[in-house]
Amino acid sequence: MIDGRRMKSGILKWIAIALILLAMPLAGAALSGSPPGGYLEFPPRPRAVPQPPFHWPVFWGYVVLIATAVAPLLVTGLRALARHRLGPAPKAAWPWWGTVAVAVGAASWLLAWSRFEWFAVLQPHTFVPLWLSYIGVVNALTHRRTGRCMLTHRRRHLGLLFAASAVFWWFFEYLNRFVQNWYYQGAEYGAVMYSLLATASFATVLPAVLGTRDWLASFDLFRRGWDGWPALRAPRPRITAATALILAAAALVGVAVWPNHLFALVWVAPLVVVVAVQTLWGRRHLLGEAARGRWAPMATVAAAALICGFFWEMWNAGSLLGWTYTVPYVQRFELFAMPLLGYAGYLPFGLECAAVEELLEDLPGAGHRSRS
Repeated sequence: MIDGRRMKSGILKWIAIALILLAMPLAGAALSGSPPGGYLEFPPRPRAVPQPPFHWPVFWGYVVLIATAVAPLLVTGLRALARHRLGPAPKAAWPWWGTVAVAVGAASWLLAWSRFEWFAVLQPHTFVPLWLSYIGVVNALTHRRTGRCMLTHRRRHLGLLFAASAVFWWFFEYLNRFVQNWYYQGAEYGAVMYSLLATASFATVLPAVLGTRDWLASFDLFRRGWDGWPALRAPRPRITAATALILAAAALVGVAVWPNHLFALVWVAPLVVVVAVQTLWGRRHLLGEAARGRWAPMATVAAAALICGFFWEMWNAGSLLGWTYTVPYVQRFELFAMPLLGYAGYLPFGLECAAVEELLEDLPGAGHRSRS
């Protein structure tokens, strides 16, 4: 009976979150006079759209906003680096499958950036082996340090992450229909093949980010580096959550109405929606750790997403099939193809990855991860 109620509650949460995240941008499109049906095409293929040119005041505005949000965490982390040793000695030998992952990853990288004639047919399809190898390597690193990892001790959870990840990133492809901040080059396939290939690639996102998070969490710097920060408590959590949910829903509407001005909210509003719904349902969530003064889980998963972001953009730079950014007002100072300020988006994206994991762990039989 308890599992039945929990399953029903979990499903209802997923439905509520999905309705808000899907319906609000459509409402914004309707308000702006665009036919909402055009945004429901599947697969949602992004296309190159002219964007407003680089604008210094907007650029510096984002610099100040990002620095204000990130600088305290960064300064605390650097101070902690001087206080904490990296962590305890490794608890296990390097696994044989980690060596296989390194070898396959190196070969995949070579093939991704080369243009061998004999490999021409498979040249566009190096993304999945690269990232499966990456996932194997970070799991091996975690296993070496802790004696445990998702690949050896939480295979069911890892399988759920692969499945949820595909849906998770298809949602961001849907949001991109409203802002058109990236598009793919070389993906000239029919709808069915495009969907299959894209789904396989999207399925690697959550396992990569959360696998990296587990590895970072094995170091003392990330386990205790932000201890002592003040707790982030709301005096009336449910009222605060309801208010935040309304604001996030309005932001998603606004993204469709003013995409050139509110495009950055694509990476923030979904996180607020998920956390607000979790709070209203009385369930745990990542920001709840901050309410107890534990900022390390947030800092760790944000750093993990930033690390993955670096590899996403680096490997994309030399691959035949890849993506290109067209971001309003800040499209300058690229590191690989990504505008430098765009890397800040990986920080809330990491929190969103963890928020999805929390939703999965709330389902019966999904297993639970002990918090670092």
